[in-house]
Amino acid sequence: MSDLERNPHLVVLEPGQPCIGVEVLLPREVPLGGPRAMTVYRTLPQKQRSLVGAWCFLDHYGPDDVATSGGMEVPRHPHTGLATVSWLFTGEIDHLDSGGNAAAVRPGELNLMIAGSGITHSEISTPETTTLHGVQLWYALPESTRFTDDHFAHYAPEPVTAPGLTARVFIGRLLGSVSPVDTRTPDLLGAELILEPGANTTLTVRADFEHALLAETGGIEVNGTGAEHRSLVYVPTGSDTIHLTAGPTGARVILLGGIPLGEQIVMWWNFIGRSHEEIVEFRRRYQAELGFEQPDPQDAGKPALFGSFPPGQRDPLPAPVLPTIRLRPRR
Repeated sequence: MSDLERNPHLVVLEPGQPCIGVEVLLPREVPLGGPRAMTVYRTLPQKQRSLVGAWCFLDHYGPDDVATSGGMEVPRHPHTGLATVSWLFTGEIDHLDSGGNAAAVRPGELNLMIAGSGITHSEISTPETTTLHGVQLWYALPESTRFTDDHFAHYAPEPVTAPGLTARVFIGRLLGSVSPVDTRTPDLLGAELILEPGANTTLTVRADFEHALLAETGGIEVNGTGAEHRSLVYVPTGSDTIHLTAGPTGARVILLGGIPLGEQIVMWWNFIGRSHEEIVEFRRRYQAELGFEQPDPQDAGKPALFGSFPPGQRDPLPAPVLPTIRLRPRR
């Protein structure tokens, strides 16, 4: 199948021709956690752009002094219809989920949790962590896999080099490096790029992908468009190259990409569904399964979605109250 057949909205340009319509998405500050909430900088989703490929969520945090910020303390909470990608630069986080997986999130190592039809997990920075710095990413599962079983994968990619940069490809393929991780989402890319000081380099990419690049450590230029620290540069489909320029101190960049999802999603709190009614049901069943509310008779006989947790953990998070308006789908 050709690129155009896979994506009928693809704008085909001549090889090497820079793409047009580059957007710069600015971060917004969001408190995450309990009384000493750490601040994260969220660039996805936004009103003007909800998805980049299947990627639907990007939080950037740190470097934070844990003694001041309190670190990451996110007790047990649910997910449906998505996968979480944890990627650290500094520090360590303990991951625990209702699929029976306990794992350490360490710098340069991928932890991928596929929620499928439902999972709960917690994320707590370790007592030994003094500085916490990383990104938390989600991507939406397509209709074909969103009701599959939950799954957990760990992968430590080897670095690969190209003129002016070093890359760790944790999902998909780039620069000859191929991640073996099964994402249950076709045609997805995730990589960390370290640009040398003054680097002026060009990546060969798939023209049927849309891409986003997070300016993680400082300002960069993407296809001639400047982006400040923590900003996200969106590059639409239609170009087979991305040109990157770093400043005199170099830069770290998180590169995400994928074929446009082509499905409408409804995203609220930690759930992704396809309709308002689905989100209402996910919340109702989570609240009942975790003991926050009484079970609803209409859910009698349905299998549990959110699994069990080992004893002795922090109290789980209750779901927020749903808004009074109908949740609208987004692309």
